[in-house]
Amino acid sequence: MSLDVLYSYIHSRPIFKWFTWSVRILLALAFLPSGLKKLLGERFTSLSLESPVGFFFEALFRTGFYWNFLGGMQLLAAALLLIPRTSFLGALLYFPIIVNIFVIVTAMEFKGTPIIAGLMLLANLYLLFWDLDRLKNLAKVIFKTNPQ
Repeated sequence: MSLDVLYSYIHSRPIFKWFTWSVRILLALAFLPSGLKKLLGERFTSLSLESPVGFFFEALFRTGFYWNFLGGMQLLAAALLLIPRTSFLGALLYFPIIVNIFVIVTAMEFKGTPIIAGLMLLANLYLLFWDLDRLKNLAKVIFKTNPQ
């Protein structure tokens, strides 16, 4: 089964429309608490600096503006996912954020978190597939060559 056939199949079934909206809502909700804490300049966790994970979060927190920026981008991605007209842009913005989170929690051997982040990454990939037509059009614009 080709990607185009699968794409047509899922777009023709109402259950997948409901599923897609559920995924958008869940992914948006997942970024709200951590994004809001970071944007407001609060610590995300209270782990000891003796633990590598606690040290990592403390280092990020102490960057100041970058910590706020991370939170702002998480909240922006979450908001864009919930607006039908901008949901594709939200999925695009969500992707590099969740990839980074997945790589960090896997590399630092967080307990359990790589599974959650991995599922969030898969859900985000599903949303990008849901908008495959837009993704293809974007790729055409980005990789367009100028004939000379």
